[in-house]
Amino acid sequence: MNAADTTPSREPEADRAEFNAFFPSPFSLSQFTSARTGAQAQVYPDAQQGGRWKVLMVATEERYMQMANGKKFSTGNHPVETLLPMYHMDAAGFEVDVATVAGYPAKLEMWAMPGEDELVQGVHAKYLPKFDRPLKLADVVKNLGKDSPYLGVFLPGGHGAMLGLPESDDLGTLLRWVMREQRQLITICHGPGALVAAAPTSAGEDFILKGYDLCAFPDDIDRQTPEIGYIPGHMPWYIGEKLKPLGVNIINDGITGQCHQDRNVVSGDSPLAAE
Repeated sequence: MNAADTTPSREPEADRAEFNAFFPSPFSLSQFTSARTGAQAQVYPDAQQGGRWKVLMVATEERYMQMANGKKFSTGNHPVETLLPMYHMDAAGFEVDVATVAGYPAKLEMWAMPGEDELVQGVHAKYLPKFDRPLKLADVVKNLGKDSPYLGVFLPGGHGAMLGLPESDDLGTLLRWVMREQRQLITICHGPGALVAAAPTSAGEDFILKGYDLCAFPDDIDRQTPEIGYIPGHMPWYIGEKLKPLGVNIINDGITGQCHQDRNVVSGDSPLAAE
């Protein structure tokens, strides 16, 4: 880069808190993050009154994804994909409980936080105690039943959704309960990666979402993101490669903000779909 070149670097930036770990490059942050989301405050005339029903958000407590080349990506849940849907759930009268697999604090990709967005900042501040002291997922699962207060389960995006959650037997139990009881399932971007937790465990068993149409972050774009330094290498696995053999139809091939509802499942393709 010469002195006159002001193009942001495409080299991932080092995370000083961890050896061989990296944040996205300045160039990729300039392209895919923003100080404001453009979301507007909403009033829902038919908002739930009395608070009988709640939403359970299952977040990641993991920070680092080790890439195929051994480098680590400093990740977590994407703040826009987490907090903007939470805002609308909360505004519609549904308190959101936060759970992680082991009950450790939920992780957000703070490098993607829209710092000048008062709406997103407000919901973060409101729910910060729950992010810092989440429920342990096993404790939630023990109390599942027809009388459970959870009308829906929300799996937010961010590459962190692919860490810990897909291997969780408790999340698999929760997801099977959601589909059996026909509660709502909401997921966005890389969040569908966590659905692998409910993969069949015996021959002849169908996946709970076999035949469903979903939006998710496309594998083909994930394979391109190392070129701009968004991630420091190719990912260890890809969402579509895991879900398609289970019978899930990924209906988008781009990131345009597309959302889709198939029966009780609502999904979105990227941060653009968070609103």
